[in-house]
Amino acid sequence: MTLNENLSLRLLRHAAATPQRTAVRLLKAGQPDHTLTYAGLCASAAGYAAELAASGVHPGEVVIIILQHGPALLAAYWGVVLHGAVPAIMPFLTEKLARERYLADLSSLLRITQPAAIITYAAFENEVRSALPPDAHVRALLTSEAVAPAAQWSAETLAGTRSDPQAMALLQHSSGTTGLQKGVALSHQAVFNQLQAYGGALQCSSADVVVSWLPLYHDMGLIAGFIMPILSGMPLVLLSPFDWVRRPALLLQAISAHRGTLSWLPNFALNFCAQKIRERDLEGVDLRSLRALINCSEPTRADSHAQFAQRFAACGLGSGVLATCYAMAENVFAVTQSTLGSAPQIDVVEQAALDRAGNASAVPAAQGGAQMLSNGRPLPNVQLQIRGVDGTALPERQLGEIALRSDCLLESYYKRPDLTAGAFSNGWYLTGDLGYLANAELYITGRKKDVIIVGGKNIHPHDLEDAAGTVAGVHAGRVVAFGVYNAERGTEDVVLVAEIDSQSAADVAAAVRDRVNRGTDVALAAVHLVPPGWIIKTSSGKAARSANREKYQAAVAAAGPQ
Repeated sequence: MTLNENLSLRLLRHAAATPQRTAVRLLKAGQPDHTLTYAGLCASAAGYAAELAASGVHPGEVVIIILQHGPALLAAYWGVVLHGAVPAIMPFLTEKLARERYLADLSSLLRITQPAAIITYAAFENEVRSALPPDAHVRALLTSEAVAPAAQWSAETLAGTRSDPQAMALLQHSSGTTGLQKGVALSHQAVFNQLQAYGGALQCSSADVVVSWLPLYHDMGLIAGFIMPILSGMPLVLLSPFDWVRRPALLLQAISAHRGTLSWLPNFALNFCAQKIRERDLEGVDLRSLRALINCSEPTRADSHAQFAQRFAACGLGSGVLATCYAMAENVFAVTQSTLGSAPQIDVVEQAALDRAGNASAVPAAQGGAQMLSNGRPLPNVQLQIRGVDGTALPERQLGEIALRSDCLLESYYKRPDLTAGAFSNGWYLTGDLGYLANAELYITGRKKDVIIVGGKNIHPHDLEDAAGTVAGVHAGRVVAFGVYNAERGTEDVVLVAEIDSQSAADVAAAVRDRVNRGTDVALAAVHLVPPGWIIKTSSGKAARSANREKYQAAVAAAGPQ
């Protein structure tokens, strides 16, 4: 990063040097591809910057963006940046989100964040107005239809070019049932520190092509699948997340057609692709251009890698292409990264010792221990510690909470000093994630708050969900496990909720119990089978455990004694 550079200056530098170079190619099912050059992206963004200035929005103020996947979303985001304001993307209301819950979340975000402006569609303007809390100070509600690309614009007139590198550049709202109340404030400098460290770990160059289907309101999509490629001069091929869910083959087809070299996806997407993509949709697909397909954002699984690799080997997927990463919005994005070009390390440990004593004792693979997939080593600018319950640093192969220090960390949780103070300990950020180190490689086991404790034994919900997800009739990725306190037993009962279609509920429930009991040595207290769409998910697509626990308990109470 050059002295006093900021996001606006970096974007404009690319536009000046290579104005006709492709910045983003947008793909949407049923529509022609839409290509944005750097010059075109800046012109469209400058139109939004001008509207914000005319509306009295000042540099440094927050602007909420509520737009669907498309050119307007991209132009609006960079328009806010070019104006020197602080962009924050809010998920758009879809048929999968309950309207009342969505508007309540939006109202909460507006009350805490106090944005100066909101950018949305004309058709959604009334919905947004209905969510405005009484104490909101929104001075401008802009609609994308009313904003045109700037016919003439000059870098000198854009306030964003004068943004202080240490000032807040953007807000990311981390996923979770209270995620919209936790805006992660990141400086320009922190973003550039991430791009330099992570780009170096990935050996990125202008010859790379990033292909992504990830939503831009989540850190993996926003940073790895949007900001990093655009500010690094790597062409970006961007698919609609909704199109990908309907046809996961679109990602592989786009990688093949556009010679993609880098892509990211969460672990469940590996299984989803391997199970759902039809052979006829792979005709002509060639994945040999891929340098890395990086598994991130949830605990990584060795069996998921094996399933994906076997399924798509015939398409030219290289043996060392599948990689892993540990990331979070609070560190801009990446914390660790596995070595590209070789498969991530697999650590085989004794499950009983890990569950009862937090000791990741290595055992020979032949003994059938639990296979733990490494998330790689820390980036050069990151330090990691594993901490015990008393806050002391633990040695290798001891399970504890992951703490980190880096020059990419959040400035604060925006306007939440209570959360900010509780997230740090002597300069170390406490992630709330559980894991251990072995040979300097990081292994993730789950979330600290998600651990179910039964009779002193720690049970990680992901293990149960993975096992249940392999049962015929259960929707892949639509399973959630949690603990419900049993006052009579003085410990937690383990409950598993799974979405199914029209299969015999009794047969599926029995199969789930059998698979979980055999695969994890956990006896489920209840298997609750529900129709598609029942399970509540966060904005990033993860099961919201506390919300689903509450929904389950309400359903049980409504049903009465059985």
